[in-house]
Amino acid sequence: MFSRQVFSRRCGVRNGARGWIHRGVHCSAIKFTARDCRNVRCYTTSPDQGPPVKTMEEILKRTVAPLPAYETRDKSPPPPESNSVEFMHFYRSLDKEEKLEFLDRLSQDFGVDHKSVSELAAKVVETQLRDLATVLQVEDRLRYSLTPRYRQLFGHISRVEGGVKFLVDLRADVIEIIASKASESPHLRDLNGTLKGLLSEWFSVGLLHLERVTWQSPCELLQKISQYEAVHPVRNWTDIKRRVGPYRRCYAFTHAAMPGEPLIVLHVALTEDISSNVQTILREFATLDTEEDANKINSAIFYSLSSTQVGLQAVDLGTYLIKKVVRTLQGEFPHISQFSSLSPIPGFCAWLQGLLSSQRKEGRGVGLLTEQEWREVEEATGSVGGAADSLRKLLGSGDWVRSDRLARALEPALMRLCAWYLYGEKRRGYALNPVANFHLQNGATMWRLNWQADTSPRGISSSCGIMVNYRYFLQETGTNSTAYLQTKAIAASDQVLGLVSQYQKKSNL
Repeated sequence: MFSRQVFSRRCGVRNGARGWIHRGVHCSAIKFTARDCRNVRCYTTSPDQGPPVKTMEEILKRTVAPLPAYETRDKSPPPPESNSVEFMHFYRSLDKEEKLEFLDRLSQDFGVDHKSVSELAAKVVETQLRDLATVLQVEDRLRYSLTPRYRQLFGHISRVEGGVKFLVDLRADVIEIIASKASESPHLRDLNGTLKGLLSEWFSVGLLHLERVTWQSPCELLQKISQYEAVHPVRNWTDIKRRVGPYRRCYAFTHAAMPGEPLIVLHVALTEDISSNVQTILREFATLDTEEDANKINSAIFYSLSSTQVGLQAVDLGTYLIKKVVRTLQGEFPHISQFSSLSPIPGFCAWLQGLLSSQRKEGRGVGLLTEQEWREVEEATGSVGGAADSLRKLLGSGDWVRSDRLARALEPALMRLCAWYLYGEKRRGYALNPVANFHLQNGATMWRLNWQADTSPRGISSSCGIMVNYRYFLQETGTNSTAYLQTKAIAASDQVLGLVSQYQKKSNL
């Protein structure tokens, strides 16, 4: 990423003295870890950090208030703000292992009162023959009893300055713990679900602000946009200047509770036709004072969508961002008729390597390539009888792209295999590829596969350089989305279906 010196020059910041003072503050503080605090009382040295920090058990009992009685749920005063601050401060002082222990205790000991829930559930059954008002009141009591104690705490934390960002980061920790299987506690999964529900409410589309990022945007925002770019890494300031300049648009969702922090970022290229090569988009350059010619803008190409906050995983921001950007661009360029992505295909090479490995015992990967294609590969690689192993190694290293002869030999096979991977490989009936699943849920059509569309090392290693356009026909997105979500039907063009048909005819997988 960019050097600190370049960033300082771009932003006009003189931060040497400030940085020295900042480091001095940290060096003057005595640091305790939670491990030190488990069996002894620990004290902070700063008077503005509140009362002494206690053991892990004590901090939880102190800060996680009991659920108010049903009758007084709307009348109970909130706990002091210092409780939320103390909880946040303590959690941030923990190392990775201690956070796991802390979250396990929080989720297990301060969740739902299962005994109370069981008793109320039995009461709901008992009262079914009574009058409706009684039944509804008992059901409401049961509903209230299903509220975990920590949910109340999260609500209070969200009202503290920096609290929402803290909870987003907290959920990121929970997601990492669950994904790594460091803990398989059902209580922790329930806590994750509670956090997701709260964050989905707080980050609903009506509370988000669409911001266009330009070269005149604050340098801190430009820096974050560059750092968060996950699809096509930003190399330098010239690179980011190109991506926010003429014939380009960069949009981000922001939230009032996290000022200056982009939540999800969408890069758009304004072109004459639907792009088939991402290097063309990334390398084309117009100076900042170039006047855009509206007559040359017939298509909007979404070429990068990056979520910046792991803690907002599964909180649907991308769908709403694309829809809002489409409306914004229609307002600016009413004549634009084509909206499409130019998307990477992460996982294709890994899937293909898996097929090659699973078929090693059969000698030449029966079903992957035709006999004629295998002969061409053997001739191009000079590995008669061992083309499958050679191909597997070449795909792993990416060296095959250096040979025009080998690339021509592989193109038909890789294109139909990629089409099948996108269209035919499923998880629970939906597209296995996460990018495909996202656009298909939005109602896009799987429109065109593009050969050698991303020849960067990342593009070659992840998808053999192939990219795909998901076309948004605005009159059809609603119907397509419903069909995909309800019946798992994929809208696809003749090109994609033709490649899928070739795969089905030539493959025995």
